[in-house]
Amino acid sequence: MKRRDFIQKAGVGSLAAGAGLAVPQMARAGVQFKWKMVTAWPKNFPGLGTNANLLAKMITQMSGGRIKVKVYGAKELVPAFEVFDAVSRGIAEMGHAGAYYWKGKSASTQFFSAVPFGLTAQEMNAWLYYGGGLELWRELYKPFGLIPAPTGNTGVQMAGWFNRKINSFDDLKGLKMRIPGLGGEVLRRAGGTTVNMPGGELFTSLQSGALDATEWVGPYNDLAFGFHKVAKYYYYPGWHEPGSTMEALINEQAFNELPDDLQQIVLMACKAANLDMISEYTARNNQALNTLVNKHKVQVLPLPDDVLRQLKVLSDEVVNELANTDAMAKKIFDSVTGFRTQVAQWGTISEQAFLRARSL
Repeated sequence: MKRRDFIQKAGVGSLAAGAGLAVPQMARAGVQFKWKMVTAWPKNFPGLGTNANLLAKMITQMSGGRIKVKVYGAKELVPAFEVFDAVSRGIAEMGHAGAYYWKGKSASTQFFSAVPFGLTAQEMNAWLYYGGGLELWRELYKPFGLIPAPTGNTGVQMAGWFNRKINSFDDLKGLKMRIPGLGGEVLRRAGGTTVNMPGGELFTSLQSGALDATEWVGPYNDLAFGFHKVAKYYYYPGWHEPGSTMEALINEQAFNELPDDLQQIVLMACKAANLDMISEYTARNNQALNTLVNKHKVQVLPLPDDVLRQLKVLSDEVVNELANTDAMAKKIFDSVTGFRTQVAQWGTISEQAFLRARSL
């Protein structure tokens, strides 16, 4: 009798699944899911590519192998700038990239990667997790069938590698530079020519003269790409990317097919990977900077204050224009700028004051 009851229940479950009817979560608890993750980074690239590997490993291990995630570097399955579409269409269940690459889908995506003179990594995480940012991000991606989640942050980046010195604002005019997102629009208004290309193409473009300058991330990643071999000057600070958030893109349909516990495992793995990346960059950037300066004799230079002031004026212009593109952009802008004002007041008497005191 028990055997017959089991067979009947199994048959009913199969028929329900075949008819597209909802199958109880318990019935799907033992199913193994095989996911593909496509990334915008070269395979195993330090920090960015390895964070994607870590995320996939954590999901696989935390789920006890019930979700197995295979990672594909840029061009292995799809090109770097096709990650968004690949996950949206279900070619892959997950992606790992930066939201500012998708401004062609919606200009507002740029708010969730890096805003010039905007939030630092710590402030960005605070806005996303406790300031309503993550809810707005998910609302923005909902029409594309995607669920976004922060999965890393590089911290304040470098301003970039240049083949000529920047002594004044006029030196930006005519500059051909790889710089994505809102920072790219700011440079264009400063008289430069902006180019957006994947990281794997930057070295040869600098070497050939197709680019006069490029930003990428910071010493840890820039040393790995060998930019010191093809550019003379390394400028700071990264006014354009003060707290660059990396994203995990999750196909909504694939996510909804998971039992509740596996859904939580995917989201918590993203949160753990987010913490891991900023920790790694904080630990490794100065080590790499020492190598660049002491071994490779790189000239590390600050952008002049006057250049930064004028870039900030243009940045405010660009961000305010973005806020007025549509109602969603305005809602995100109001949220992030309101949050920045709030945390800046506290930051002035906490982080900023402490760092000043520590340097006395």
